[in-house]
Amino acid sequence: MKFDHRAVPIALAAVLIDTIGFGIVIPVLPRLLMTLDHADIEHATRIGGWMLVAFAGMQFFSGPVLGNLSDRFGRRPVLIASMLSFGLDYGLMAWAPTIAWLFLGRAIAGVAGAVYGPAGSVIADVTPPEKRGPTFALIGAAFGLGFIIGPALGGLLSVWGPRAPFFAAAILALTNALVMFFAMPETLAPENRRAFRWRDAHIVASFRPLFHAGVAGPLLLAAFLWQLAHMVYPATWGFWATARLGFDAKAIGWSLTLVGVLGVIVQGGLVGRIMARIGERRALLIGLLTGSLSFLGYAFVTAWWQIIPLFIVSAFSGLAMPAVQGLLSRMVDASRQGQLQGGIGSMGSVAAILGPFALTQALATGIDHDFPGAAFVLAGLLGLAASGIIVWKVLGQVPEKAASADAPADSVA
Repeated sequence: MKFDHRAVPIALAAVLIDTIGFGIVIPVLPRLLMTLDHADIEHATRIGGWMLVAFAGMQFFSGPVLGNLSDRFGRRPVLIASMLSFGLDYGLMAWAPTIAWLFLGRAIAGVAGAVYGPAGSVIADVTPPEKRGPTFALIGAAFGLGFIIGPALGGLLSVWGPRAPFFAAAILALTNALVMFFAMPETLAPENRRAFRWRDAHIVASFRPLFHAGVAGPLLLAAFLWQLAHMVYPATWGFWATARLGFDAKAIGWSLTLVGVLGVIVQGGLVGRIMARIGERRALLIGLLTGSLSFLGYAFVTAWWQIIPLFIVSAFSGLAMPAVQGLLSRMVDASRQGQLQGGIGSMGSVAAILGPFALTQALATGIDHDFPGAAFVLAGLLGLAASGIIVWKVLGQVPEKAASADAPADSVA
């Protein structure tokens, strides 16, 4: 694929490495938690949910900070620092002797893990507005590819124990930081930089430039509900597959690998064509509906083969967030793309705080009442609510052309 700028594939590699590092530990996390805490699968599920809450809580605060720092100092130094921190953090988690140390590691990873904002800002810096939706889809494709490599690698490495994948993730992150240091150019022009101010480095300020756009609020609400629903995968899949389908670490890894393959096919090869034919707004609705119906389908499966067609349908949910990012990025000027992308990442972090808590508790309660599909029912209802908002408030109303800047940039030397 031809990129508009050579920094784009390097930024996508940061997302890829981040996702590999996250996905590589999913197959072994239930086993590690049960070993360290001497817990059964139900209790380990609840602990896993709280760990995701710790990660997302720190990311909620750091996302806007990193986004604003990237608007001041550029995308390159922020991405390099994030990868270095990730590498050291996974090394810490590989050594962790107790659950408390794992929680500390997840908190540090949350601070360093807001790479999606700076990576999205790189795309916004170098991509024409009309091409941003399909190009943002490449972030989803990188995420999907990470879920091909990560869980499969984690499953394979699990034969050396539940800590081996953490060492591998540390090596990958540090290697990527080294590559960025020598190969990644800066994409934020000096004239588009602005002063860093703490009053801008929070989620409300991140979306302030959008307040002039009438449909921005409903669009953000729908995106937030969808992000809540989509947390059902990282929060519950390993535990649900263990409880419902009897999967071991390898089976969990390979199932997520298939999800990743299908995600790469859709987001890397089909999103651009679909958006070019039907537009970002309709693509957004299709993504929400296919994802929501798939969630409801997972709730009632009784055998492993039944998840295969659901994987195929749910892959088209990858249309949703690239469409949202493409629409929102045209509502702010060049000096605030980092602020916007950091805000979107922070909103995702709120979802990653509330989602795992609600979804893992729903799963644990469902297991206790012989209905492991409860978490997927909840996710499906959230997705349908997001779809309703798009139909009611957004479809046909989002401007096709980029909005003019609502405020001048705060220039810096």
